[in-house]
Amino acid sequence: MKKFALTLFLVLGSLTIQAQELKWETDINKAMEISKKSKKPLMLFFTGSDWCGWCIRLQKEVLKTPEFAKWANKNVVLVELDFPRRSPQQPELQKQNQELQQIFGIQGFPTVWFAKASKKDGKINFEQLGSTGYVAGGPAAWLSGADQILAKDKKS
Repeated sequence: MKKFALTLFLVLGSLTIQAQELKWETDINKAMEISKKSKKPLMLFFTGSDWCGWCIRLQKEVLKTPEFAKWANKNVVLVELDFPRRSPQQPELQKQNQELQQIFGIQGFPTVWFAKASKKDGKINFEQLGSTGYVAGGPAAWLSGADQILAKDKKS
């Protein structure tokens, strides 16, 4: 029994570590470089991390799960675009996030956009693949919707 408990502890511990290993970029230029090298689309997570209840819920129920970590590492480059109210934020980051909010027409949080990005003549061009937000049903339901968005891109 002790051996089983230890094994269970190690497995659950490794799943928690795996979920925490995700790298969320905050600099869109760096994320674009990674996206170009890896040939993966960007997943832009527009969030109000310290005040938005639905954002916090999406994080807890989906984005911080082992299922999501496994899926994200395989399919996308993660980009967090945060709009905090209580946490300080660098002015350059604030400006970047506001510009991206305008480009993607973000009116509510959380919003997740999947996109491809390229630079031409110093300007960033985005090919918007689709968007989603909070989806009830945990990681399986959310990932199913994300897979449908990404599948449209693979068909074209």
